[in-house]
Amino acid sequence: MFYRHDMSQAFPNSDLPVGKYQSAAADAARSLASRLCEPTYNCLNLALQDADLAPIEALAADWRLRYRDVIVIGIGGSSLGARSLVEPLGGARPRLIFVDNVEVLTLEPLLRGLDAARTGLLLVSKSGSTAEVLAQALVALRHFEASLGRERIAGHVAAITGPGQNALRQLAGRWSAPVFDHDPHVDGRYSVLTNVGLLPAFLAGIDAQAVRIGARSVIEALRAAPDQCPAAAGAAWQVAYEREGRAATTVLVPYDARLANLAKWHRQIWAESLGKNGGGLTPQAALGPVDQHSQLQQWLDGMPDKVFTVVVPELAGQGATIPSELLADGLDYLKGRTLGDLVAAEARATLATLARNHRPLRTIWLPKIDAATLGALFAHYIVETILAAALLGVDPFGQPAVEEGKTLTREYLRSGRVR
Repeated sequence: MFYRHDMSQAFPNSDLPVGKYQSAAADAARSLASRLCEPTYNCLNLALQDADLAPIEALAADWRLRYRDVIVIGIGGSSLGARSLVEPLGGARPRLIFVDNVEVLTLEPLLRGLDAARTGLLLVSKSGSTAEVLAQALVALRHFEASLGRERIAGHVAAITGPGQNALRQLAGRWSAPVFDHDPHVDGRYSVLTNVGLLPAFLAGIDAQAVRIGARSVIEALRAAPDQCPAAAGAAWQVAYEREGRAATTVLVPYDARLANLAKWHRQIWAESLGKNGGGLTPQAALGPVDQHSQLQQWLDGMPDKVFTVVVPELAGQGATIPSELLADGLDYLKGRTLGDLVAAEARATLATLARNHRPLRTIWLPKIDAATLGALFAHYIVETILAAALLGVDPFGQPAVEEGKTLTREYLRSGRVR
């Protein structure tokens, strides 16, 4: 395994009837392991393959030679998984710029500040009709056409979208831009191990095959021993606290700024998958050590209605050494230490104080942050979310409650009711 899953402090409330949830999670894990070959679970079983990587690797190799910058326009799952991979591990060239919200006042200045001749544009939407993606894609394509001429756009644009003649596929077809199929069985928030996450990874010089190797380690462990699956233990732990009325929030706190977007990705996959039928712990994305200075007081001395997952990479001895000759009085504890030592000590202090205050706590220890480790973490949380859904009795796929807002948005735009 590429991580160590430590639940030694997970159950400070000894009266919690956790056994029935652990038994149910083991049953759910066995069921999932037996059904992984079904298209419903392509978000996982695609990670067991390699043949689909060749086309996106070829495009990425070409773009890496030709482009200094690549703009990735997507939103939610069409962007966040890829960003969680690229920002911790990506190289300097090409620079990937994620436009993952509607940049009302900044998109056009961004486009003007880039050399269009040395810029690629990747458009991502499973449905091909996502308003935020299409609107900004049209603005960007207009800029590229004005800068390069219509006949040259094809070499600068690629898209990932679902099969069928949707709006994004038609738009790409106007300039004969390459289009890669978004697997129709994979929701956007689950797509990080598919071309949605791995094409940007290849563009950033990341070993996408290593990402899948890490993911496979989790999937193969699930198949080999469902009863011992760490993700099943994590799902049972969180659902037990929620169903027994002991927790309303699950907090993910990585102690490394490189993992900030991983916490946001987890927030999305957990919220959209499990926030159904009036249930589901509310996910909270945090970051250490900065949130020691903004949220730790509430975690320790506020409402005891949270469970905590702290992700701790091996940072001791890493980073710059703190200059001993500049230390003021009272700072001798920093003498000879590195910045990594400081973060490592703060992580351990947070773990200790959470445990001493009887907060339900698990720790995920990472020997390093690399492509395989991130792949393993993505697979772990995908499996954990699917198993938690089984315990909660909800469908982990789809987000039906969101559709009303999308429909109203289109109606307001058609009618001009934008004020």
